[in-house]
Amino acid sequence: MGRDPVEPSSLLPLPTATFHILLALRNEEKHGYAIMRDVEALSGGAVKIGPGTMYGSIKRMLKEGLIEESDERPDPEMDDERRRYYRCSALGERVCQAEVHRLTQLLRNAFPGRTVPGFGSA
Repeated sequence: MGRDPVEPSSLLPLPTATFHILLALRNEEKHGYAIMRDVEALSGGAVKIGPGTMYGSIKRMLKEGLIEESDERPDPEMDDERRRYYRCSALGERVCQAEVHRLTQLLRNAFPGRTVPGFGSA
């Protein structure tokens, strides 16, 4: 007996931390500290997530099925065995895409009739 399918739009708009964590996890599994570094890098330093916000968001995102904890571990000699690694779930990917679409539409509405750099015309 599985969960009812979740409509991605029902989770929008995403909290800033959630959106940035999903973006950081889209291409590869990461541990918490790497997620925090990637969020800062992806945002050009504009968004910095502290450990409390990050791990609170991760706990909620795991419960919602947006991310999953990975069982795979890197070479133990190159990693701390206490680290937990996370990856974006299929639902998380769909929700992230839906949020990107929502924000793109918001930009198009903010600049009607003009080309929004990187997004084409309205």
